[in-house]
Amino acid sequence: MKYGFVKVAAAIPLVKVADCPYNAEQAESLIAKAEGNGVQILVFPELNLTGYSCGDLFGQALLLEQAEMALMRVLNNTRQLDIISILGMPLRVDSMLLNCAVVIQKGKILGAVPKTYLPNYKEFYEHRWFAPATSLDGESTVRLYGQNVPVSPHLLFETAETRFGIELCEDVWAPVPPSSALALKGADIIFNLSADTENISKHQYLRSLLAQQSARCLAGYVFASCGFGESTTDVVFAGNALIYENGTLLAASDRFSFDRQLVVSEIDVERLQGERLVNTTFAANISQYQGEPIKIIQTERVLEKDFTLTRRIDPHPFVPAGGQMLASRCEEIFSIQVAALAKRLVHTGCKTVVVGISGGLDSTLALLVCVKTFDKLEMSRKGIVGITMPGFGTTGRTHRNAVALMESLGVTSREISIRDACLQHFKDIGHNPDVHDVTYENVQARERTQILMDYANKVGGLVIGTGDLSELALGWCTYNADHMSMYGINAGIPKTLVRYLVTWVAETVDAGSRATLLDIIDTPISPELIPADEDGNIRQKTEDLVGPYELHDFFLYHFLRFGFRPAKIYYLAKVAFRGTYDDDTLKKWLSNFFRRFFSQQFKRSCLPDGPKVGSVSLSPRGDWRMPSDASATLWLRECEEVS
Repeated sequence: MKYGFVKVAAAIPLVKVADCPYNAEQAESLIAKAEGNGVQILVFPELNLTGYSCGDLFGQALLLEQAEMALMRVLNNTRQLDIISILGMPLRVDSMLLNCAVVIQKGKILGAVPKTYLPNYKEFYEHRWFAPATSLDGESTVRLYGQNVPVSPHLLFETAETRFGIELCEDVWAPVPPSSALALKGADIIFNLSADTENISKHQYLRSLLAQQSARCLAGYVFASCGFGESTTDVVFAGNALIYENGTLLAASDRFSFDRQLVVSEIDVERLQGERLVNTTFAANISQYQGEPIKIIQTERVLEKDFTLTRRIDPHPFVPAGGQMLASRCEEIFSIQVAALAKRLVHTGCKTVVVGISGGLDSTLALLVCVKTFDKLEMSRKGIVGITMPGFGTTGRTHRNAVALMESLGVTSREISIRDACLQHFKDIGHNPDVHDVTYENVQARERTQILMDYANKVGGLVIGTGDLSELALGWCTYNADHMSMYGINAGIPKTLVRYLVTWVAETVDAGSRATLLDIIDTPISPELIPADEDGNIRQKTEDLVGPYELHDFFLYHFLRFGFRPAKIYYLAKVAFRGTYDDDTLKKWLSNFFRRFFSQQFKRSCLPDGPKVGSVSLSPRGDWRMPSDASATLWLRECEEVS
């Protein structure tokens, strides 16, 4: 199955200006190559059958005749292929010459889309040769190769899997590009045939423009621009092929290459359609926009070949790319948390916060946010009360790290053991403390929360929650214990991101704090509610019980962000984690994720306030509203059926 992916390509052929037979041969070769790679829709640069830089040769009958002959040759030589190809050529229509994109498949010309906006400034003077699409009187037709071909800027082409529209070069630079209207009329993917000239800094501007247009249209955008072989009399063409999906660059060509190129990727049309359903602004824009009537042209079905996903699937979608981007994003995330907590402190007038410090990652991040917030508000760090509460499962390592971190950061440190209080509670409720069951664990979790809440009351402070987004998704928290706080500062941070944030902070603090932070980062994740082993090491490792957090964060992202079904998430996980987890392991934890996610909604329905940080949130007042009694049957059944 393709799970909504449509394989597209942008071709950058070699070109000889005004040599139509040569250009047709180049097009045929790339069409055949794309077909062999399973491409369903292929786009070429603007006027690729003649060359863009023909100048006044566009007024020569011989060139125009040869362009049509070149199209006929390509039609004849590719009629056995299923692939849909979009070629650029000058086309004579009703005594006008139009700069057109011509769509062909299996020997048939499906339609021609003329360029709407003709640049006539600086190095461009297309009005000298061409008429704009607006010169047409409604929908026109032209007779080509014995076929009546519709010619209009208002054409959409429909395949079994998607609808696509076309614009040409300058069109996307207009204040309101034709692609905006085409998207509102149902185009999932826009193809742009271009002859983009190069000059300093223009390429980055172009990328920004295309990324923004694909994002604004919630669409795929495939751009192919002229390359080596065009005339360099006054300008240079670098051969840009770019494929975007909702603002994200999927694939790009090598600029200034002297060789032909074929840039291939897959656009997730199912994801785009899902985004449009959720984005009510897009729907509102549809209802407000009338525009010109659209003609939908049906294509023949492209027979499904062995489908291979070539685009990269990020195994850690919550974690930004490495290097400078990671540092910049971590700073931004940390700043959001700090700003959120600062507002709550200023609003309440609180000068004190209380944080339970376990020596683990989550409480460490919460403490670091508190420290930064107090510093920015020019408040004494002594107003931050860190309380370590050793219990039956606390190890020497985590206890030492908790104490050392509070000391190095200069916050107020308290230690309150929960052992005696828990033993008394076991006695009160008649529970055998040698039975290490859920009661044994939850008594400890609730005792710790009671201490934090009551101590906060004593000092007039706020309890800062430490639980993260991943734990909320899995319900890996004790109801009315670590599940509850007065402000959940980590509620928008998934577990895979927590480690990177703490690492980023560790690189900026003093050596003493850095050493402690690095050891915390290396400590296995654990609630430490079960006694340590005979060597004093952590016995209860969270990921042994609920599964790897990197998998659960991957499942969570694709389930919440895009609404993907289990089968598609499983397919993407197999691509993303190839060589790391086998199929049975992925299937096991995928089922576990959906079982826990559905059964634990009641905990998320009464969450304390906490800032949204990324594109996914589980706040019942924000992104996620789900009945606590929703059945997981459909999702679990599909988990069992995936293969």
